[in-house]
Amino acid sequence: MSIKEYFKFEERKTSYFTETLAGFTTFLTMAYIIILNPSVLSQTGMDFNGVFFATIIATIVGCLFMGIFANYPIAIAPGLAMNAYFSFVVVISMGIPWQEALGAVFISALIFLILSLTSFRQAVINAIPASMKEGISAGIGLFISFVGLQSAHIIVASPATLVTLGNFTDPVTYMSLIGLFISIILVVNNVRGALFLGMIITSILSFLFGYISLPDTIFSTPELGNTFMQMDIMGAISHNLYTIIFTFFIVTLFDTTGTMLGIAKQAGLMKNDTFPNVKSALLADSIASLVGSIFGTSPTSAYVESGSGVASGGRTGFVNVIIALLFLLMLFTAPIAKVLSTVPAVTAPALIIVGFYMMSSLSRINWDDMQEAFPAFLIFLMMPLSYSITDAVGIGIISYCLIKIFSGKIKQVHPLLYVFMLLFIIQFVVLSN
Repeated sequence: MSIKEYFKFEERKTSYFTETLAGFTTFLTMAYIIILNPSVLSQTGMDFNGVFFATIIATIVGCLFMGIFANYPIAIAPGLAMNAYFSFVVVISMGIPWQEALGAVFISALIFLILSLTSFRQAVINAIPASMKEGISAGIGLFISFVGLQSAHIIVASPATLVTLGNFTDPVTYMSLIGLFISIILVVNNVRGALFLGMIITSILSFLFGYISLPDTIFSTPELGNTFMQMDIMGAISHNLYTIIFTFFIVTLFDTTGTMLGIAKQAGLMKNDTFPNVKSALLADSIASLVGSIFGTSPTSAYVESGSGVASGGRTGFVNVIIALLFLLMLFTAPIAKVLSTVPAVTAPALIIVGFYMMSSLSRINWDDMQEAFPAFLIFLMMPLSYSITDAVGIGIISYCLIKIFSGKIKQVHPLLYVFMLLFIIQFVVLSN
């Protein structure tokens, strides 16, 4: 069987050239993760080179599995939402060692993999109301943007008001604003790979202004670093990181499933409103997360940037093969990536803009129905304010169930949601003491 026959080029009306172009396009739009993910995770004390290696390996594994076995042009890579939660909430705020956090990632990925083979995965998706799913997505976006604003020193701590505007004469602040402006201009002009190109242009300007020094070498042989096989699974279990494992699982589930459905619809690959070969697609993400935790990175997710490749004509998994090959080449660029990751002006604008992209989910909430909208609003509001995705989701689920109970609409709530409510009440009232 030829490559064209295996990937069904004729059936999906595509060609080698179109698929290759789509692969390059998607790669450019998501390449920022090569710099951004190690930049975020290394703030926990993790070795930059190890996370850099893990980021690329997890992406290659996820993309190849998705492309070869599911035959979809949907890229897989470590997700921005989860790396922010992993770093700033679990490790930095909660004080959990990054090794145990990796153990939690491994366990959640294993659960995700097992449930991808059963109908329980769909039951969990059905249990969470659509309005709350949208609230979770938007809340994560706001949280990511908030982290970006802090990294850029645009928002700083204040003893009087908790947060306030930073000093605009601070080089970090004004260079971040310049980088943000450059990226926005590229985005609004529909430039392919706008975020990645924005990072490159900002890096060049930072170098010209003396804020970046070039490394001794631009290319190097790949290094495993000290993150390989460091996940502490027993530590995650013994220290009762169940809510963290649940958060990794639930957010990855909604984020990945929602993105996959959206890209499949865009590519015209849905059949009678069903997602063919969904098990293989979900397995691609869970296997990538498993591999990522072994090598040293936070959970992976389907990338909405895959839509850029689909818009360029990509229709098959061959797009993902091209993406994987391009990421493989990036394994040799660790020195330059490490330098760029240390400059907030390079990475912060991408965080802010990615957060903005996730705000679109708010438009899909029925704000006239308070029973549905208010729990979603609480999730959206509390996520950045509590600096916790877990706590925000818990508050949303508890409020949703209670509103329905006292409105006489108990049967409108999926039984699983009541189970989640009780688990979160135990977490807030019992385990937090």
